[in-house]
Amino acid sequence: MYEVSDQLYLEIAAQLMDEIGKREFFAGTVVHVEEEVECRLRCTLFVEHTNDAERGSRVKRITPVWWEFHTTEGSVERLNDFSFSTLMELSLGKE
Repeated sequence: MYEVSDQLYLEIAAQLMDEIGKREFFAGTVVHVEEEVECRLRCTLFVEHTNDAERGSRVKRITPVWWEFHTTEGSVERLNDFSFSTLMELSLGKE
């Protein structure tokens, strides 16, 4: 089983936030490749933003409609321990 590290969660989250931007709805794919391992998050999300006087608009909450996370090493798909909840906790903080 492929173990998803905190660092990988943070990298996937950063890419996802870049893709989301200021949209309130996101349907797409985020891909992270490191050496021979490709991690692919495919998701459909509702996004709630908040306006902060100091930091401007930022993502406050993400509600997943559907998601899947695939890990491929070489040409072989491997099971993984990805958790969407963990991704949200590390990227948005605990509410």
